[in-house]
Amino acid sequence: MDVKKLGVVKRCRCWLGLFWYCLAVSSSLSCGVERVASDRSDDTILVSVAASLSGAVDQVAKEFKRETGVRVVVNTAGSQILATQIVEGAQVDVFVSADERQMFRTVSAGRIDGSRLVNLLSNQLVIVMPSDREPRISDVEALADPSIRRIALGDPEAVPVGVYSKQYLISVDLWDAVAPKVIPTRSARAVLRAVESGSVDAGFVYRTDAMSSQEAVVVYDVESNLGPRIVYLAAVTTNAPNPSGAVQFFDFIQRSAAQQLFERLGFVLLTQPVA
Repeated sequence: MDVKKLGVVKRCRCWLGLFWYCLAVSSSLSCGVERVASDRSDDTILVSVAASLSGAVDQVAKEFKRETGVRVVVNTAGSQILATQIVEGAQVDVFVSADERQMFRTVSAGRIDGSRLVNLLSNQLVIVMPSDREPRISDVEALADPSIRRIALGDPEAVPVGVYSKQYLISVDLWDAVAPKVIPTRSARAVLRAVESGSVDAGFVYRTDAMSSQEAVVVYDVESNLGPRIVYLAAVTTNAPNPSGAVQFFDFIQRSAAQQLFERLGFVLLTQPVA
């Protein structure tokens, strides 16, 4: 098979892989919520977490269970999907959103306990490219170059990382040039997978996502003082099936042990840790 045909086959495989990944994520979300709701017990809580924070919360959940005996089931997706599930009545105990917009959708719907809502963490936007791609760009203006044909972004109208990325690109007068190249995805992690697979030339993710990857490399850091303010908010739901466990977990993620773990994984603390 000649080089040209091999390239076509590789691209097809990349797109198919991305398609099946997104399909699997979508299916697992609804199944996960339904499974926990049907198997609810006093020693279990369901925490819906923005995809970019899932690995960190998985680790915190293990420490929480060790200390309290309460098992945490982590439901992971883009914040816009999680907010929709909660608004529509999903039996969730705690919600951690990657932006204010999605959290306040649930607040407006009366699904969040306003007395148990906190700005928890922050993050930083970075541009990543496949680690085996050459040449690499070294500044954001290079995204407008014709050699960059596909750019993965969380859906810029709904997914927090995409919303943040669009805000930044508008602020540097690049959105009009970049918009026709955008491949929208359902979460920050989906952007990272698209870049890792080579199905796109570049993508915007959070620094913490990039730190977990061996197949994507950071080529540009969006300076925090120039980019949009990124905020992860945590809250207890008004219809929490396990209200006691929900409040325990909400308090636990603000304690020093959990906050130190978040910080080690690259997140920026927005609350003063509680001893």
